[in-house]
Formats: sequence, C-alpha cells, structure tokens
Amino acid sequence: MPNTKYIFVTGGVSSSLGKGIIAASLAKLLQSSGFSVTIQKLDPYINIDPGTLNPYEHGECYVTNDGAETDLDLVHYERFLNIPTSQANNVTTGRIYQTVINKERKGDYLGKTVQIIPHITDEIKKRIKLLGETGDYEIIITEIGGTVGDIESLPYIESVRQLRWELGQTNALVIHLTLVPYLAAAKELKTKPTQHSVKELMQSGLSPDILVCRTEHHLNDGIKTKLALFCNVEKEAIIESIDAKTIYDVPNLMLKEGLDKVVLNKLELTAKKSPELVAWNEFLYKFKNPVDTVEIGLIGKYVELQDAYKSILESLGQAGAYNEVKVNIHPIHSAELSKENVENKLEGLNGIIVAPGFGDRGIEGKINAVKYARENKIPFLGICLGMQMAVIEFARNVLHLKNANSTEMDNDTPYPVIDIMEDQKKVTEKGGTMRLGSWDCKIQKESKSYMAYGKESISERHRHRYEFNNNYFDQITKAGLKATGVNPDTGLVEIMELPDHPWFIGVQFHPEYKSTVIDPHPLFLDFIKACILNK
Repeated sequence: MPNTKYIFVTGGVSSSLGKGIIAASLAKLLQSSGFSVTIQKLDPYINIDPGTLNPYEHGECYVTNDGAETDLDLVHYERFLNIPTSQANNVTTGRIYQTVINKERKGDYLGKTVQIIPHITDEIKKRIKLLGETGDYEIIITEIGGTVGDIESLPYIESVRQLRWELGQTNALVIHLTLVPYLAAAKELKTKPTQHSVKELMQSGLSPDILVCRTEHHLNDGIKTKLALFCNVEKEAIIESIDAKTIYDVPNLMLKEGLDKVVLNKLELTAKKSPELVAWNEFLYKFKNPVDTVEIGLIGKYVELQDAYKSILESLGQAGAYNEVKVNIHPIHSAELSKENVENKLEGLNGIIVAPGFGDRGIEGKINAVKYARENKIPFLGICLGMQMAVIEFARNVLHLKNANSTEMDNDTPYPVIDIMEDQKKVTEKGGTMRLGSWDCKIQKESKSYMAYGKESISERHRHRYEFNNNYFDQITKAGLKATGVNPDTGLVEIMELPDHPWFIGVQFHPEYKSTVIDPHPLFLDFIKACILNK
C-alpha cells in the first residue's frame, strides 16, 4: 500500500509498563477510525524465537496460523484487533543475525566486512517494512522490546532513527512509553526518570513525538508542562496512562486522552469515521457486571507464573463475560495433586481445565484431576497435553491397561496410548520443529464439539510432538471415549469426548490461541456454559 505510515513504540525507565497494551489499544482506535492496521514486535533476545524458552523465563509461547512461535505480546495484538498475525509480526535479534550470517556465508556481501551498521540495521529495516510492502495495511505499529538504554536494543533504535529520516517526518513517528512514579513520602509525582529516559533516547539520535506516561495518579497541568519543556514534546502530545482495573479499559482511556487524534495529526491523516467501540464496550460492560460466578480449576505445571497460561486466562475471561459470569480461576499445581488429596483440592469447582505442558513433572497429578472430573461429572476441558492425559487416564482406569502412558513420559510403557508423531521421530533439533500452525479438523455431528462450533469443518492451531496412538483407536472408542474430531488428511485424532458425561472434551490443538474480545472461542463459551449448568 503506497504511503504506509509507521509508528514506533519504545519504552523507558522500567520494563513491564505495557508497551504491548498501549500499541494494541492505539491500533484498536485507529482500526475503529477506518484504517487497516497491524502491529509487529521486535524482540532483542538472541533466541531465534521463544519456542525453546522455559515458560518460567518468558511466559507463554504463542503460535500463529502460519506456524510461527512468537512473543506473548502477539496475544494482545490478535485479541484487540480481531485479525490474525504471522511470522512477519515478530522479529528477534537471533533471526536477524541468523539471516545476515547466512548471507555472509553465501557471499552476498561481496567480501565486505559485515557490521552492525549497515548490515544488521539494514536487515532490521527490511523486516520492519515487510508488512507495509504487502499492500494490506495503511498503518503499521512496531513495538520495540526492552527498555531504552539496554545494549541489546541499540541496533533497533538506530534502525528506527534511519527509517524516520528515510520515510520523512509525516510518515513515521515515535511514541515513548515511560513511568512517572509517585513518591508517597513526598506525596508527589516525579518527572526526573522520564526526563532521563528521553535524554537517553535522544543520545541515540531519536526524539519522541509523543510521550505516554504510566502513572498511579492523574498528571496535572503543571506536570505536563514540565515534561513538555524538558523533553521537547508538545504539551498536547503528553498522554496520561493511569493504572486501569483491566487491560480492556485501556482503549477507552487512550480515546479519552486523544492519543489517536494526536497520532493522526502528526501523520497528516484524517479519520475516515469517528472511532466507535460499541461491540468492545458491550463486552466490557458484561465483563465488569457479571450476574453470577463460576469456579474453575486450572491444573498446570507453571501456575506460579500467570503469563505461562495467559491465553487460557484471557479466553476464560472473555467466555465468562459473554455468559455474564465472573470466572474465578483457581491455579492448582499438578505436582501437588495426589490420589489422596485430589478430592480435597478440587472439591467445590464448577469446572476443570488440564493445561498444556511438556515433560513428566506433575503428570500423575494431571491424571488424578482427569479421573476426578470424569467420575464426578464435572465439566472438563483438556488442552493438548491435557487431552493426552485424559486418554491415559481412561486407558488405565476404564480399560485397565496398567501403566498405560505416553512415550514422552515412559519410553518403555507396555501401552503407549500416546506416541511420538511419525514425522517427529527423526527430528533432533528442538527449535521450531514441532507440529505448528493451523491444521484442519472434521467434527462428527451430534457431538458436543459440533454443538459448540455449529459446523463440521474447523481449523485450529497446534504445538506438539506427540499424538493419540491410532493402534488403540478401536479399543478406546468402543469403551466409550469417542474420537469426535479427526484431521481429514492425516487421521490424527484432534478431539476426544465422553458422550455420557455432562461436558468432557479433550483437544489436541490450542483453542486459546484463537479467542478474541469480539469473537470468543466457541469451546470456551460452551465450557463455561456447562460449568454454569453444573453449578
């Protein structure tokens, strides 16, 4: 698309200020004003992607339709904009360096000395402009990971400096998200950290056009005047971002502050229509005004870190709002669940989710949770590894196949009801080698999954190496655990159900990856509905 406009979002003073939420909120407002918008994330770590990172280290690894393992911020981009992202929406330093080194090995640089400038920065600029060259977007927002002053972020800052000069002042702008802390002892907000952060940015040759200030208290006129004076930013471009009760409040707060108007003015764009957040605010009203509550147990291995299951938590919140209930989530560490205490720990729950994961730690606890849900007729949703645990539990306790297991946990199990996928057996590298991205599934009519989706053919995102072993297909399905969803091309079992249970579904895919604010996932909607009925 000609004359694509670029917005760069940097962060200062502190990490975890919410650059992703600000970027997504601004994108939502611009989208509501009639523009085609997308967001990309530049991550300064040297990993090629977060696929091999421990969830405790980096939180959830997100997967796009085209099979890219990406940063968690893409969750917010898709949730807010209701449009899918792709590999082009997430770039890491590792991927940049890998590309440049591969080019050097092939002789593409004609013997020149390969340097940060221009070779690394040229590759960064190429990746930034890639989405703009598709012709699909009028505005592209680029979030730069890390904090200004970090060594690893410097090549990105330099690339943005060059791009602003190349594109022109009206085609690119910089938003700097910073912190204005409140000192309780002095009973006042302090602007000095922001001043230093902007100074750090300017020393790199980049000056912010807009300051978005995270704060616990409202910025008075004097604070804004002071920031404008010391940071070389117009007073109208000092945007307050006060702490919000939920991330879903932020688009409305940014609309009230006029962030979208300042951005459009600086880019010399005219809104095609007044930004209306009707559907968004209908959701927000229901989210904030539930008529009832449901208690959901989330059984996982990484429950200490909320971001490890971010998509599941958001999907439950969205489904709860549409069902007009508040979803109270009880994180339960699977390693702490035993046959002796499972009833005590899970008693009183209206629904149980067994979450995804890898490795054998806490596996028996997940199996105990599945057994409790199955025998006590509690609505159950098993996701990826959670579905596999449901198959193992059924094989052990209904078919009495003692020591049935997954070969991931026990390579010598006599009953490998879950086994490594055929195309994974020769894979030796870990990064980016799992079954990833969207795959088709055909659902049986009359099943609960069909009732939830309302259609036979679906496509869902995957991230796994192990699958249901079809050598046990007849034995398990005849005993009552039905394969109601199968990939039409590979025969891979995608969905397992217990027809004689109020709501018992295990899925090999990750439905949480496709749930958005405007379009919550049908399985989560139906699961919450079943939990309400169970209550």
